[in-house]
Amino acid sequence: MKTKLFQTFLWKFMLAFLTSIAALGVVLSVIYYVAYTIIRYNPSSSFPLTTFLRWIINRIGSVPVMSVLGCVLFLVFFFLFSRRIIQSIEVITSGLEQMAQGDLSHRIPVVSADELGQVARTVNKMAERLSESQAEERAAVQARNDLITGVSHDLRTPLTSVLGFLEYIEHDRYRDELELRQYVSIAYEKSLVLRKLIDDLFEYTRVTSSDIPLQQEKLELVPFLQQLAEEFMPQLEAADMVCKVHIPSQSITVVGDAELLLRVFENLVSNAIRYGRDGGLLDIVLERDDQWAMVTFRNYGEAIPSNHQQHLFERFYREDPSRSKQTGGSGLGLAIAKSIVDLHGGRIGVSSSKRKTEFTVQLPISASQN
Repeated sequence: MKTKLFQTFLWKFMLAFLTSIAALGVVLSVIYYVAYTIIRYNPSSSFPLTTFLRWIINRIGSVPVMSVLGCVLFLVFFFLFSRRIIQSIEVITSGLEQMAQGDLSHRIPVVSADELGQVARTVNKMAERLSESQAEERAAVQARNDLITGVSHDLRTPLTSVLGFLEYIEHDRYRDELELRQYVSIAYEKSLVLRKLIDDLFEYTRVTSSDIPLQQEKLELVPFLQQLAEEFMPQLEAADMVCKVHIPSQSITVVGDAELLLRVFENLVSNAIRYGRDGGLLDIVLERDDQWAMVTFRNYGEAIPSNHQQHLFERFYREDPSRSKQTGGSGLGLAIAKSIVDLHGGRIGVSSSKRKTEFTVQLPISASQN
């Protein structure tokens, strides 16, 4: 407590004040002793300084002279002893001026442990947070611009096709009813692509917003994944694929939003069917350790190049744009999946080789199972 008291700004000013008074007392005592000695040992005033001192004493008086000299010396001593404190204030003021001019990278040196040092630390933290906020704001603006650019690009292609074929129909530029039906069919398919992109975009903006409410509930993963595999049987059969669910003997429970997690798993199964049909097999593997439940979706189709794997969860990213557009991919599915998994405090990753491709979702185990 005493140490903190002696390190305060007020105590340092008081110490400078007391030190100045002490130094003033010593200097005035020395001056008085020297003057007294000169007058005493030179009574004849043969020394000019003796004459000068006697003139001051007789004409002005020693008390006024000592008072004026004491005030001047006190101001000099107080300025000298408090100079370090004043320099600290000047450094803080200069730093604040630089930050006010927009230089948030500037940091004020912390040279003391008193209130001024605390002010410097607080200002530095404030500048750091403002700098981070500016960086986040710039990133948000860039992300918004990228999102608008991506949406515009992805909407333009199918919309152009729809308008083109509708223009053919509007101006009767078809030979017969068969060709008319073909144009209508193509326009309809492109409209479905547009609707899927808009739905995915709406879902992405929903799950990436910070205020999305999660309907948290305990979720048994074993029956959840078994039911998921059964629901995809028609698509699996159409792709000549077999799905095998590998589950442990014990139950595995997580806490999360069942609807959102279903969206994640459906997206991964759909991707496995879409791009792994050449392998003919989809393995869904459920495992756990002390902290995580791990769900792996493994297919044996064409490998994903390593330089593409780190970008797969970015919005509007496609490993093969032409193939994704043909199969109806919007480039948002994996970005949506990652956002949902992040909301649940989990992780999602991918690994791929010539033999197999795996997407793994890790979710925190329910506390009741730890």
